[in-house]
Amino acid sequence: MKIALGSDHAGFAAKEEIKYFLKGELASPQAAELFRELEVEVIDQGCYDESACDFPEFAHRVARGVAKGEFDRGILLCGTGIGMSIAANRTKGARAALCYDLFGAKMSRLHNDANVLCLGGRMTGFGLMKEIVYTWLATPFEGGRHERRAELIDRSP
Repeated sequence: MKIALGSDHAGFAAKEEIKYFLKGELASPQAAELFRELEVEVIDQGCYDESACDFPEFAHRVARGVAKGEFDRGILLCGTGIGMSIAANRTKGARAALCYDLFGAKMSRLHNDANVLCLGGRMTGFGLMKEIVYTWLATPFEGGRHERRAELIDRSP
């Protein structure tokens, strides 16, 4: 599974933490096993330091890549996650979900087939952030009655 990461300066430190987590370096044995099973490959789409930058550039880069099938999923981080979520959802085919807790992460996958996870580097601690990422990646799309709704989202103008 190819996972694209993107952040602005406010989400940079959290992005780096998530990058190492997805590579198994900071993961629990359970999470490391899931990442091996999924054959997680991390593709860092920037930013690459804490210099001030514009979050839409990175949100669009990741969301377009996911929508085109270049990446299986994307994870975006800014200070609150709000800006990244708004920008990513402007891309047809991207279903970005801003998640601050485990229930939201689980439901974004189960019912909405979210393919981009947005996180707030200044809103969520690293421990919870890693649990959110793990939950989001471990949760499959439920399909069924939710399939039609996901299709309606993708058909919207």
